[in-house]
Amino acid sequence: MTDDDDAQFDEMVGAEPSDVEYMFAQTAKGLSVNLDGRITLKGVSGTTLFFSDRPYRLTGHIHTDQFVTSWGEGDDNFGEDPPNALLSIFEEDAVNDVVVILTDPKLSNGDLSYAVEVSDGELSPSEGPASLFIDMIGRPLSPVSVAGVHRRGRRRGRRRAMRR
Repeated sequence: MTDDDDAQFDEMVGAEPSDVEYMFAQTAKGLSVNLDGRITLKGVSGTTLFFSDRPYRLTGHIHTDQFVTSWGEGDDNFGEDPPNALLSIFEEDAVNDVVVILTDPKLSNGDLSYAVEVSDGELSPSEGPASLFIDMIGRPLSPVSVAGVHRRGRRRGRRRAMRR
């Protein structure tokens, strides 16, 4: 995280933890789907974007390796409560969106793999770019972050975007 990100978290520390929830986005150059129930984001970005909803609207980056190593840290962590995610796969003539539950991240040589359970859609490998949008949850992103945030049943922003 940058000094600016830490400053944003410093300003937020006085907030009620239930008011701040983070979403994460990861991008990759390609995607492979393994027979063992894993996906691999090929050439994943070195940073993972995080952002929050209203009223704070915090944004920043965390190193992807730090994101992976903090997977099971803190209260209400991803290791104990695996996140839902939308995997958006860019194919030649269409975009294939798949809803998955993520577990067991592994980062190796610029590729990030997850064990996945498909909730909706069909997985297919892609030579084109892929993006992974990980649901909200409180995470210990820095020493001054608020951890232990509980997930909302549904994201307000997704419903609003669908109505437009």
